[in-house]
Amino acid sequence: MSNTQTVPPAATKRRWLWLGLAITLLAAVIVLLWETEYTADVSRTTTLPPAPSVSVLAVAPSAARAEVSAFAELRPRWDAEIRAAVAGRIIAVQNSALAGTRVVSGTPLIMIEPTPYETAVAEAELAVAQARLALLRAENQVIVARRQFARDGVDPPNELALHIPQLRIAEHGVTSSEAQLNDARRQLADTEISAPFSGFVTRRLASLGQTVSAGEPLLHLSDDSRFELAVELSQAEWELLEHPIAGGTARLYHRDGRALGTALIRQGGGYLQAETRQIRVFLEVADPGDGLLSGDFLKVVFDGREIAGSLTLPETALTRTGLVWRVDQDNLLQKVRPDILFRSGDAITIAAPDSAAQWQIAVTPLASFLPGQRVTPVVVER
Repeated sequence: MSNTQTVPPAATKRRWLWLGLAITLLAAVIVLLWETEYTADVSRTTTLPPAPSVSVLAVAPSAARAEVSAFAELRPRWDAEIRAAVAGRIIAVQNSALAGTRVVSGTPLIMIEPTPYETAVAEAELAVAQARLALLRAENQVIVARRQFARDGVDPPNELALHIPQLRIAEHGVTSSEAQLNDARRQLADTEISAPFSGFVTRRLASLGQTVSAGEPLLHLSDDSRFELAVELSQAEWELLEHPIAGGTARLYHRDGRALGTALIRQGGGYLQAETRQIRVFLEVADPGDGLLSGDFLKVVFDGREIAGSLTLPETALTRTGLVWRVDQDNLLQKVRPDILFRSGDAITIAAPDSAAQWQIAVTPLASFLPGQRVTPVVVER
């Protein structure tokens, strides 16, 4: 029995019909593409395109007063953790010792049980009285011995015969007992902890009824009447300042640009920071205004020495790569890597090249600038 199947003539005709349609469609697409293809016409001209306009600022070398600025943290002059000088039980905590309270120098804060120290003072006073009595007796013995030898008409053989050593011991006894009395009185006074300077209580570390030992922290006090700043400058910035700088002033600005007064330069220089290789300048603010808060970061501006032969440019003239673009006398762009001396606000001051008479500097250089590119300079006012 054979498995061969015969394809119907109708199916064969349909296959040939579809094949013919596909070939016809392909030929139509090829003809369409051939007809729509075009060739761009290129025309040659001898007219150069106009040079792009560039805003430039005309600058000439002149003398400029250097200005050095840096940021520094404002810190209180006095910032201390007040600790117990004597051991004992806390019997009183004043409201002035609570965190956030502003106190003046001498304000009572915490009281430690004084009874043991009052007893020590009484015992020391008794010891002083006994030592003074012993001194009187020793002095009397010396007087009696001297009179006895005077009546006998002989000289004393040595100091021992006159009771001089006993007198010296009695004198030392008085001195020692008085020192012990002073120490006992000081310890008694230390049972009452008072503010050593004016400022804010930032933390309270001890509570009522707590027994503390000598040296244990009680509270933290931060000064609000005198502030300090430590500014770090590079060696190049340090050389821009007028020396000596001690006794001068620097301007203070908030981070938002508000002026906050001035600070007195206390000292600076002399050594480099081991970690940063920077030079530190120390300043103090003796009369802080309302805008100064401990812990804030401030901008400190120093007025430096006068520098001759410099060019002052807007900050926008400097590209991200640290270049400036100038337009030469032939209206061609030239890129220059400047020696930036200092920055002041939205301006930079650079060292003027020896050949600089007057330069035209692009105010807002573009990334598309190319050396030797011809431009049309448009001079703008500063």
